[in-house]
Amino acid sequence: MPLTMNREVFITCAVTGSGGTQDRSPHVPRSPEQIANSAIDAAKAGAAIVHCHVRDPETGKPSRDPKYYREVTERIRDAEVDVVLNLTAGMGGDIVFGGVESPLPPVRGTDMVGATERMEHVADCLPEICTLDCGTMNFAEADYVMTNTPGMLRAMGRMMTDLGVCPEIEAFDTGHLWFAKQLVEEGVLKSPALVQLCMGVPWGAPNDLNTFMAMVNNVPSDWNWSAFSLGRDQMAYVAASVLAGGNVRVGLEDNLWLGKGQLATNAQLVERAVRIIENMGARVIGPDEVRAKLGLTKRAPKGR
Repeated sequence: MPLTMNREVFITCAVTGSGGTQDRSPHVPRSPEQIANSAIDAAKAGAAIVHCHVRDPETGKPSRDPKYYREVTERIRDAEVDVVLNLTAGMGGDIVFGGVESPLPPVRGTDMVGATERMEHVADCLPEICTLDCGTMNFAEADYVMTNTPGMLRAMGRMMTDLGVCPEIEAFDTGHLWFAKQLVEEGVLKSPALVQLCMGVPWGAPNDLNTFMAMVNNVPSDWNWSAFSLGRDQMAYVAASVLAGGNVRVGLEDNLWLGKGQLATNAQLVERAVRIIENMGARVIGPDEVRAKLGLTKRAPKGR
């Protein structure tokens, strides 16, 4: 099928993630203040959306603590720059199995909780967007499985819809898109949906262009989507995604480097994405235009 380039592109900056990158770059933010400041800098550089995880301020390890999400949210909402807030809801679905002859019970590193607990910070902070990892997948870290059962996804999807928070469907393979379409058909999620195509994450969809176009071609034509890949391929996928009709994601969650031997900041990665998009003849759109395009409503956290 012929490609239809996207001429009105929004950039998402994935600010910190939950991977073990906290000791690999001094620019990976840890504390809520650092995460919020890095998100604000990314917004000033041209990101319309900031996608935020939180970390333990002392160790840098990933956290689900609602108070950290609340602080990040309040700092971003109080900033002088406007930006669409996208909080992860992917934490709390991790199972690390024991040895191959005795996989049960799960071992240290497992963090598996119920749908309501996984959504607690979203219900409190009321971001415009939160993520819905639309499937279960092996990860390359030990015998670690990202676990999202059909029942869990239906429950979390209904909570998001009832809260008025737009789910960003995180699709790591084509089957995740298949199930996302099923959730829309069932009325759990609204249409047109919002999708993030996650390329090159072991062991999901590899980041070759044939697989990428298979993913693109499985997104319904009226849905909105973005894409990213990891490491050195991050900026190549900025161009590929725009060319294929989508939007883009960059940030330290997915890539630490601006160039060989040069560690990046989130703002620098956004600035480079802006240049690529504009050099392709497209326009980078801002948060108000994104809200209008996606039907989002900006709200204060509960109690404010």
